[in-house]
Amino acid sequence: MHPLPPDRAPADRRSIRRTLALAAAAAFVAGSAVAAVGPAGSGEAAAAGTYSQVTGFGPNPGNLSMYSYLPAGLSADAPLVVALHGCTQSAGDYYQHSGWAQYADRWGFAVVFPQQSSSNNPQSCFDWYTPSDDSRGRGEAESIREMVSYAQSTYHVDPKRIYVTGLSAGGGMTSNLLADYPDVFAGGAIDSGLPAQCATSLVQATNCQYSNQNKTPAQWGDLVRAADPGYAGPWPRVAIWQGTADTTVSPVNATEERDQWTNVWGISQTPSSTRTLSGGTTENIYNDSHGQPAVELYSVSGMAHGLAVHPGTGADNCGSTDTYYLDYICSTYYTALFWGLDNGGGTPPPTTTTTTTTTTTPPVQCFTANNYAHTVAGRAYQSGGYAYAVGSNDAMGLWNVAVITSLSETSPGYYAVVPSC
Repeated sequence: MHPLPPDRAPADRRSIRRTLALAAAAAFVAGSAVAAVGPAGSGEAAAAGTYSQVTGFGPNPGNLSMYSYLPAGLSADAPLVVALHGCTQSAGDYYQHSGWAQYADRWGFAVVFPQQSSSNNPQSCFDWYTPSDDSRGRGEAESIREMVSYAQSTYHVDPKRIYVTGLSAGGGMTSNLLADYPDVFAGGAIDSGLPAQCATSLVQATNCQYSNQNKTPAQWGDLVRAADPGYAGPWPRVAIWQGTADTTVSPVNATEERDQWTNVWGISQTPSSTRTLSGGTTENIYNDSHGQPAVELYSVSGMAHGLAVHPGTGADNCGSTDTYYLDYICSTYYTALFWGLDNGGGTPPPTTTTTTTTTTTPPVQCFTANNYAHTVAGRAYQSGGYAYAVGSNDAMGLWNVAVITSLSETSPGYYAVVPSC
């Protein structure tokens, strides 16, 4: 994404391919099929499945590599998850640390790990900001679509239960894939990523990464609708994960992603329900017209740029820590539950999705103060010299004592900018 490693000082702003440089790549040898070892810290016995490189998967206009993880005894019509690494990472790195192989073993689904080529991008970033690579039927996006087609024909996965997730630059590409191929993906998860079609150049990519784009939900939604003209639904169900202390991808991006996908679904940007999870995580749920979760926004308090993992032996523990794999909460577990992978059912149609319990709405409170005071009180956080409301991630302007903002606490720990109190 942007030409600097995450949460580090700028070193060279000339390289488009350093955008969203994420986790240091774990060394691994890719070759013929090998028995997979349980991901470190997963709390699982040695994985019984196979992690391997797949060659000759089909047309490959984006010059990507394909790796797959298949649990032992994978049944026909199993779900498929496509998992995209971030900059400076590899497929093997993401396989090792993200926790997806662990849950594939537990719940019986296949995982495809696309890998960027260093010949495409010196930092191994997926190209989420160039139309020739991130548009339907073109470049890297089409290569990933071909991997899905290969998995359908070879692993016999269920075409109605195909999902995509990605971290940072992989998250940006995930957004675009959901917009490009809503007829392919039933759901997606954007981890520390960007809205779909936010940028078409390096300058725009940098601007998207750090700044509020000041688009309305309808403008964001139009970018999705334009990616596959004529498509009218059903739309993917989307989970959004973002750390509040991320200085590589401004947390306002999560708000923009929320605005984008709620608009696509034709639903409100006000959460239907909110709950507090472990690791300082607030989950905001946005229901569709049937009262079923369509979009979920997970805000992880204090987390910098990276993927939220939580090693351990419990059902909701996963992954292993490393650079940009941060120990807060197992995002993979909650994403898999959102998609319904725990029972092999995937994300059901709108009329049958399990409804989450709506919390009782407390009396609304309103606070007017300068932006610095809001952060001290825990109602806001600062990123890159700007203040953002906790929960909604609404942009509040410069982080100082001169800018006065009114915040409404519409649910516990969820604040939104309002004109006045």
